[in-house]
Amino acid sequence: MGDPAFALRDELRARREVLIAAFLAGGGVEALLKGLAQATDELLRKAVSEAGLDPATAILAVGGYGRGELFPHSDVDVLILLPEAPELDERERIEALVGRLWDLGLHLGHSVPTVAECREEAARDITVQTSMLEARLVAGPRPLFDRFRRAVAATLDARAFFRAKLLEQQQRHTKYHETPYSLEPNVKESPGGLRDLHVVMWVARAAGLGRSWGEMARNGLITLDEARNLRRVERRLKDIRARLHLVTNRREDRLVFDVQQAVA
Repeated sequence: MGDPAFALRDELRARREVLIAAFLAGGGVEALLKGLAQATDELLRKAVSEAGLDPATAILAVGGYGRGELFPHSDVDVLILLPEAPELDERERIEALVGRLWDLGLHLGHSVPTVAECREEAARDITVQTSMLEARLVAGPRPLFDRFRRAVAATLDARAFFRAKLLEQQQRHTKYHETPYSLEPNVKESPGGLRDLHVVMWVARAAGLGRSWGEMARNGLITLDEARNLRRVERRLKDIRARLHLVTNRREDRLVFDVQQAVA
């Protein structure tokens, strides 16, 4: 990496340190997660600008990063969205960009599809469809992003989506309800964890009933008291998960015995 790349890496590290210090000093977890996502957005935009990609290409955040929140050691999931299949030189520039992002310290999860390929994948795989449902434009042309959103929405059947997510949840609960997971729960995946809240949010979004607890309350899906309680519980679970990452210095979502006292 050249000097500009080192500067980007050091800038991201400095931003992370400030955000984490503020959190550990008593700041809210939402500020930490949103701040980490915003710092990563800025790094991506600068790296993309320097990579010389086709200006018609868009960079989308998906999954949890697409929700605009990033835990300290979570993967950064992105779609490098193409208007059409790339020529060899453009593919090489994309490969160079991905390598550069890893060098900058991002734990990158990425794919490089066209809009048509996104539509095919979303129609075929409910997990991919769910991830794309939360997509957010980070860099590149909004018209391409709007085409992508319309293509993904065209694959969505709210009833079928609900049944698929319910089945996923039942299978996950069966796996994580075993005794070891009850004693050392996975804050994200165990019954009553963050993923259960995500499922409610995904289903509501797919049905057009809201993209937040407040919107769901206004649309009559839940009460205002339930919305307040859900926000409170969600903040507590996020707080625990963020502290797990920081205490273990890695992506760790299990509240194992060794770290329970430190997290508490």
